[in-house]
Amino acid sequence: MYFSLIPNISYDEKPISYPFSESDYVTAKNFFRRYKLNDDVFSNSVFFTKYAIVDGERPDQVADKAYGDPFYDWVIILSNNMTNVQYDWPKTTYELSKILESEYDNAYGTIHHYEIKEDVGQFRTGVRVDQTFYNGTHKLNINGIIETKNGNEIATPVTIAEWLTNENEKKREIYLLKPRYFQQFVNDFRKKNLYKKSGDYINQRLKKTG
Repeated sequence: MYFSLIPNISYDEKPISYPFSESDYVTAKNFFRRYKLNDDVFSNSVFFTKYAIVDGERPDQVADKAYGDPFYDWVIILSNNMTNVQYDWPKTTYELSKILESEYDNAYGTIHHYEIKEDVGQFRTGVRVDQTFYNGTHKLNINGIIETKNGNEIATPVTIAEWLTNENEKKREIYLLKPRYFQQFVNDFRKKNLYKKSGDYINQRLKKTG
């Protein structure tokens, strides 16, 4: 369904070195037209509800559950500003384990980075630090009292496996358009993919390159 809504573009196959030859035009989908939502729209709970993707769930299954039609999977993808579903959609537990086994020698034992374990003094949970910080000592202002703590008391090592797993888990949280705004989104997408009259205009669904 998504591809049927994308407009076409007719481009000239002839190279520039043959300006006087008859043009051969090829028609293809104009994938350069990118539909993107403003990031601040996701903060408006009026339009969206949060949804957690379960392990192994596909976009078409989420669309069927949310809108009663698996062919509206593109609405899920576009309304979350995904550009590469293969990358942006969460891997299954099995897929992730295969990546860890095939692409890394010791993903479960190799440290990827260090990060602050919890809010303490001037340091905040999740902030990345380096090995020098982890092995050093630091002065903290805790409720007006200066304390000295070792880096390994404040920060914790994160292995490659933990890092990739955490990143994959973040991708499970997506936004779903509420049903009452769903059709409005589809209609707006249709309108955005109609050409306006210009020098290259052929019709609302087709234009040619110069």
